[in-house]
Formats: sequence, C-alpha cells, structure tokens
Amino acid sequence: MLERLFRLTEHGTTTRGEVVAGLTTFLTMSYIIFVNPDILSTTGMDRDAVFVATCLAAALGSLVMGLLANWPIGMAPGMGLNAFFAFTVVKAMGYSWQQALGAVFISGLIFLLLTVTGVRGWLIKGIPQSLRSAIAAGIGLFLAIIALSNAGIVVANPATKVSLGDLRTHGPLFAVLGFFIIAALDALRVRGAILIGILVVTVLSMALGYNSFHGLFSSPPSLTPTLMQLDVAGALNSGFFHVILVFVLVEVFDATGTLIGVAKRAGLIPEGKPNNLGRALFADSAAIVAGSALGTSSTTAYVESASGVQAGGRTGLTAVVVALLFLAALFISPLAGSVPAYATAPALLYVAGLMMRELIEVDWNEVSEATPAALTALVMPFTYSVANGLAFGFISYVVLKTLTGKAREVHAATWLVAALFVIRFAFFAG
Repeated sequence: MLERLFRLTEHGTTTRGEVVAGLTTFLTMSYIIFVNPDILSTTGMDRDAVFVATCLAAALGSLVMGLLANWPIGMAPGMGLNAFFAFTVVKAMGYSWQQALGAVFISGLIFLLLTVTGVRGWLIKGIPQSLRSAIAAGIGLFLAIIALSNAGIVVANPATKVSLGDLRTHGPLFAVLGFFIIAALDALRVRGAILIGILVVTVLSMALGYNSFHGLFSSPPSLTPTLMQLDVAGALNSGFFHVILVFVLVEVFDATGTLIGVAKRAGLIPEGKPNNLGRALFADSAAIVAGSALGTSSTTAYVESASGVQAGGRTGLTAVVVALLFLAALFISPLAGSVPAYATAPALLYVAGLMMRELIEVDWNEVSEATPAALTALVMPFTYSVANGLAFGFISYVVLKTLTGKAREVHAATWLVAALFVIRFAFFAG
C-alpha cells in the first residue's frame, strides 16, 4: 500500500528511511508546539486551545502535503506570520484576535484562488534560475541564524547587533558536539545521522543533569475557545486591506520560497520535467484556511523540512509521519518538550551548510544575475525573513536588467512581483 501511495522505489527510498526522515523533521520543527501558543496567547487567545489548534493544523497540513503532493515537507503555523498576527494586527493596530483570524481566512481563500487558477504557478515560472538557486541558499543562511541563536552561539548585542555567546556554557558545547556527530556520521554515510545526533545530545544532556525528562502522557486540552471563532465580517472592513495584503504577499512568497528551496534540495523539481509543485501549492493554500478555522495564524511549509530531506526523505510518507507525530504530540507533549533547542540546532546548522551549495548554479560573471542572487541570499538572514529576501532579489533583478539594457529578458511575472513588493514597502511597511 505504501509503495502504491508514495512510489518509494521510484524515488530511491524505503519505508524505514522515510520514517527516520519524518522523525527528524518533526524534532526540528516541534518547537512550534510551544512557541506558537506563547505568541498568540498574548492577544487574549486561550493558550491551551492554541496548543491544540497548532498541533491539529500542523497535522492536517502535513497530511494533505504528503497524500496530495507526495512531497516530504512538514507544515505548521509559520513563525513571523504569527508575530505579525499578534504584535502588529492585534496589539499595535488594535483589532481583535477574532478579526485577525478572519483576515487569515480571507488571505487563505485568495491564496487558494491564485493557486487553483494557475496564477501562482505563473508567478513561480517567472522566477529566474539565479534567484531560484539563491532562494535555496538564502533559506540555508536563514536556517543557520536560527540554529546559531537557538544554540546560544550567536546572541544579541546592542552595539554590534550580534556577537558570540559564552562558549563555556552547556548549550553551545552540546550544540557543537551534536554538529560534529551529525557531520561525521553523514560523511560516513550513516542513515539517520541527523536524528542520531539530536537523540545523542538529548540523552547526554539528561544524563548530566542539564535537561530533564518531563513525563510521557497528558490529556489534550479543549479546542472550543478558538474553534470557528474567526470574525470574517469584521475583517472585511477597509482597514484590513493592508493586513490581508501583507498576509497574502508573505504567504505566497515565503511559502513558495520554502517549497522551492526544500524541494530543490530533494531533487523534486528537475528542470524541464513534470513535478508536483502545483499540488504542493494547493496543499499549503488549503492548510491556511483550515488553520484559521481551528484557531491559529497562517500555516505554511517549514524550512526545517530540509533536515528531513537530508536524512533521506523523498516522498510524502515523510510528511505523513510528521502529521502522525503532531497528532501524537497532543497526548505526549511532555515528551516532545524534552528535546532541548541546543539538540536540534546542530541539525539545522548542518543542513544550512549543505544548502549553500546551490550558489554554484548562479552565473557570477553576469552582474545583473549575480547581484540580485546575492541580495536574495543575504537579506533573508539579516532581516529574519524569507519574504524580504525575495523582495530585494526581485526588485534588484528588474532594476539592474533595465539599467543594463536587458529589460526584455525579464519575465512579466517578475515585473509584477517586483511591483507588488515596491507597493508593499512604499505603503504597507508595517
């Protein structure tokens, strides 16, 4: 049945390999189970209900991605979009969290419409090859800053923005150890090297008393406080145009950038050959609508899926495993919380380095191709946003091609995307 559903042999993988990849992806993205409720609860939403909504939205999105698109990509409420939801829409602009959920629902419908009509696919076809490669590399750099921060190796500094953390503390030391374990095992072609590294660091930290086992089972809380609480009518007033526009722009290009970057790493979008990108786009569009009904901010494809791809994930079975683990997390959340951030950080950092390989496909001898590609990759980590990296890349690509007399080389979709990002920055900077 699994062979028929996911075509494992065709993709050069096995059931065991996919399960290991699913476990790896889940461990690297499971932090959202705890982070998302913390952020959204600042709006007045019930924290326990958001916890359940987060798990269910992640499970549903990952399941649809696995069964419909047959891609090894995990889905969950997105970081950045949840902060925009809580701190900008609700706290700064003064709207209710019910109206904010309504805006997420509307943006999801627009997102779905763009996908079904083929407009989103047309937009993606307009992405130049140099920017496609830079997107993958930029996501790698974005993963790196997340990993180094989670490990305590890079910390905030008011004078220099960032600086080196205290390497004598247990967090950075465990992260460094995990990184070398993963790199060495992967070099020796040991399957599941990333998962082994995560588990070794987790168990060792427990044995030395730096981390504790939080238990095994707990009953899931009630979803009632957030289920179907979205206020669509309240989100249709003119003041929400800005909010919906930002949601759509970030959802379209953040999710698209992640899908392209991770799928490219997995070899799922070969040049000139059919692929399931359209189905993957539909899956993440539908997940946004479903997530808003459950009571959480926009659900999106996760860059952490790259760790599962590196662990061997090549089909939707990886995503189905992720979905099942998110469902299990409803009952074993204490166990999922036993994995510290410094145990998953080395996995992200190792994958980040591997994704940097994509930069070799950029034509560095052509300034009008190389400069936008470099900006795309650099702006992502430095602004902590995949969408901002895409914006700088598209805008600079159009400008440089025009100034160098090569405007005819620019696809119409690239012109449109660049214009939308200019409008976003000019009128909706918040």
